[in-house]
Parts: sequence; C-alpha cells; structure tokens
Amino acid sequence: MASSFKTIDPKDIVSTRNLLHEAIPVTGTIVSGTYGGNNIKNYTHGMFQSVYDYPYLSSSANHIFDLTVGYGSSSGLSSSANTQNAKKINIYNEMSQVLAGFDQNGVVRAFDEDGDLSQGTKINEALFINFTRLLAKDEIKKGSFSLELGVYEDFNDPDQETVIITDFSGSTGYKVNSPAGEYGILFAKDGTGSPMVAAYGTVGMPCGLLYYQAGIAVLSASLFEDIAAGPGGLLRDGAEFGPDTLVGEAGYIDAVLTGSAISGACTDLRHRIVNMSFNNTTELNSTIYFCRASHNDFNYSANPTYLSASKMVVKNNSTDSPVSYTTAVGLYSADNELLAVAKLSEPLKKDPSSEFTLRVRLDY
Repeated sequence: MASSFKTIDPKDIVSTRNLLHEAIPVTGTIVSGTYGGNNIKNYTHGMFQSVYDYPYLSSSANHIFDLTVGYGSSSGLSSSANTQNAKKINIYNEMSQVLAGFDQNGVVRAFDEDGDLSQGTKINEALFINFTRLLAKDEIKKGSFSLELGVYEDFNDPDQETVIITDFSGSTGYKVNSPAGEYGILFAKDGTGSPMVAAYGTVGMPCGLLYYQAGIAVLSASLFEDIAAGPGGLLRDGAEFGPDTLVGEAGYIDAVLTGSAISGACTDLRHRIVNMSFNNTTELNSTIYFCRASHNDFNYSANPTYLSASKMVVKNNSTDSPVSYTTAVGLYSADNELLAVAKLSEPLKKDPSSEFTLRVRLDY
C-alpha cells in the first residue's frame, strides 16, 4: 500500500503578507463626556486618564485611548513647586525612553521636532495620546492620521477656532530611528474659524510625532502657545489654551502644565478634540502550501474500513482501479507530528487516472 505521507517540495511553499485597514473615527462628542463623564476614568495614581466609548462600568464599554502630559527635567517649566512635578517628569522620561531611546552616553533622548536626533528643536513639554491596540491594531496606517483641535481660550465658544493636525508626509517621509519602530512628523495648519497657525508651508508647522507601531501621538505644548508668550509658540497672537475658568486671562499651556494636575490637563485637552480619525492596520501573514497529488499518489486509504476481508470495499471487481476519496489534508513536522489539518468542503475522488493540487493556507 502506498505511503500516506508525501514530503512537500520547498518550491511549493510560498509566504505572503497582506495589510488590512479599517477606518477609525473618534468624534469629540465621545471624548468630551457624552455620557456625563462616566466614560472617562481617572485613577488614584493620577498619572493618566482613560477614555472609553461607553460608560466604563458597562460590559459593552471599549477602552479606546489614554491621555497624559509631561515635561523633561531640563524644561523651563520644571519646578518642585508645580503640581505633580515629579510625576510629570517621570511620565516624560518613560515615554521618551520607550519611543526616543538613549543616546551614545546612555542619556534619555528628548523628543525631536523633526526627527533629527542629533540637533534641531526639542519637544520638552508634551501631551500624549496613547491609542489602545483595539483601535490601532498592529499599527496606524501612515498618512491617514487627522486630528482637529480647538485652540481658542474658551473651548465652550461656539465660534471655536481650530487647527488640523496630520501626518501629511507619513507615507513617504517617516523615520526609522526609534526603538519603538517607525514614526512620522505631525503638522498643524488652520482649521475652522479665523487663521490660528502663525506661519506654515504647504503641510503646516511641525507640532509633534506619531509612532505608528506603538500607536502613540506626541503633541508639542507649543501647539497651544501664543507666539507672544515666548519663542516656540505656533499660534497667532490672541490664541490661548487653558480651562474656561481662565477666559480673559493669560491661560497659556504653561499655566495648565504647571498649575493643574495631570487629570485636569488631560480634561482640558480632551474637551478640545473636535474630531479625530485614522486607519488602523492588521498585518495578515500567510504561508501557502501547494499539496500535489500525482496520478500514483494517495489512491489507497489507510482507514481500516477501506478493507474488508483483505478486499477493497470500493472495488466491485478485482480488475477495477484502486480509488480513494480525499476529505482532509494534514500538515506534519519532520518527525511526523500533526501540526495542522485542512478540511475539504466535499470529498475528492482520487484514482490512478487523475491528479490534483490542493492549496492549503495558514494565516497568522
């Protein structure tokens, strides 16, 4: 009786990679507290704020992203007198260690505005949006990110001026010098209302970084700073950031980062999200095995019911050709351990006058 096993030729094994994308829209009504704030979770440690799509105590709630803020110890805002100063420094250091890494001297790198780690403007004060894997999947699709933020001093103002933040050049101009994978530069340009961005080219002013595989957006605090407040501000004179209690005052981002708790700063940022969208990416890797049964292969069966009294039950006459019916294909390791089974939708008749190729695909 013929063997039930056949070695697959290496030329009959093909690996493929497919990227599946899904559009993810996040509206401001969800993140600003549609459910009376019950979809916003603050923690006793006070280091970040979590946002859910439904009240987080509901069994149907999905965790969609976290918000937090921080600044480096070398930042001009760093002061022991600040609210949660140590925690804000720790958050910045943790994020920069994971996303920017260390330099040749073992010192944690600061986030770099243009991705040139050796020089250029540094992002020493940052706001972080950390997307969950549920939303970002394997990575955020390059060039698909868009975030509209309100930047006027009163986020309850119906005539709110906004800026649009995108990774405009992400699909072609992304960076690879991060331990967390690839990342793109975020650019800000005018949204609705009167012009707000101080000056920009065709894509906008650099205002942050987007780490695609990590699913983390790093927004520079200068995005919410008036140019009159000091060097580095991106907004035209008169645009301010801060809680609505500071309307009419100098409610710049500096006051928020130094005087508010992390949860308070996250709330201020969250209320300014008008719309946010991106395409996530699911990487589907496949190995395809072409299992070839030639005319003299698998015409017999190893099933005990194939024989009765030493006679093939599927043959009426001794002169009839042997015949079998293929119902499944098993893939075995080199030591004959069964690794995978592929079931056919219906049995295939096999005899010496026929041959066929079964295409078995393993997805992972």
